[in-house]
Amino acid sequence: MLEKESLAEKFSKFAGYWSPRIAAEVSGFHVKLVKLKGEFVWHHHEREEELFLVVKGEMIMRLRDGEVRVGEGEFIVVPRGVEHMPVAEGEAHVLLFEPAGTVNTGSAGGERTVERLERI
Repeated sequence: MLEKESLAEKFSKFAGYWSPRIAAEVSGFHVKLVKLKGEFVWHHHEREEELFLVVKGEMIMRLRDGEVRVGEGEFIVVPRGVEHMPVAEGEAHVLLFEPAGTVNTGSAGGERTVERLERI
């Protein structure tokens, strides 16, 4: 039996920022939920593309040649190899769609890397 899921309910299950949670798996891809606030780190992904869908709030995707504001109900796809830094001036709830195994900090590594993703 198939069951529907609620994004609002899933987002209510965690409080921290910049720590993605796995909400579902689809053919080798993860649907991740993450809360953003402030700046992340500059990074890129050698092999993976990432989709960022803003569910609540607004985010800015900084790129080396400019930035793109992404509001509720809008999404952006960051191609592999493109250096980027997500930023949220206020709290933003974002759905990520990316290949399983994609590391949140990509090429940057460091203290914000989440090694084991929690499933919600």
